[in-house]
Amino acid sequence: MPRGPAAGGTGAIERALTRITCLGTRARQYERMTAPAGVPLDRAAVALLRQIADCEPLRPGELAHRLGVEASQVTRTAQQLQKAGCVTRVPDAVDRRAQRIRPTGMGQGAVGRIREAGARSMQLALDGRRPGDLRQRATLFHRMVDDFLACTVDDESGREPDRAVGAR
Repeated sequence: MPRGPAAGGTGAIERALTRITCLGTRARQYERMTAPAGVPLDRAAVALLRQIADCEPLRPGELAHRLGVEASQVTRTAQQLQKAGCVTRVPDAVDRRAQRIRPTGMGQGAVGRIREAGARSMQLALDGRRPGDLRQRATLFHRMVDDFLACTVDDESGREPDRAVGAR
């Protein structure tokens, strides 16, 4: 049994997240989600495509911050998605030298199919749970992600974390 700070709530959360991550990154689980959706993209591309579909067109650096990855990884993955016809680049309205990434119709369709497959899998796993319980879990998960994002150092500017964003 863990002792010290890890024995408390944060240690339990860390262990639960580790288990969820392991489950979500298993090749079989990933294939079960993407195969029925007919989306032949790797995990990084699917994660980026889902993020792009969830927001207004963003610059690669902004997408990297939201995903907690390096901007160069977003650039490489966005190129893969562009070659696959899932995203396109559009000029930034404020700075015409910069570009933003937005999903194409094909990309939106792929995200929709992935979400449907993921929702079916989630439905099986959480069958029988009350709707209020599910909403509460979703709220807590989103808060935790916000807290993690607020706690990261902005690699490009070197700024310290903005704790006010995730504090609830």
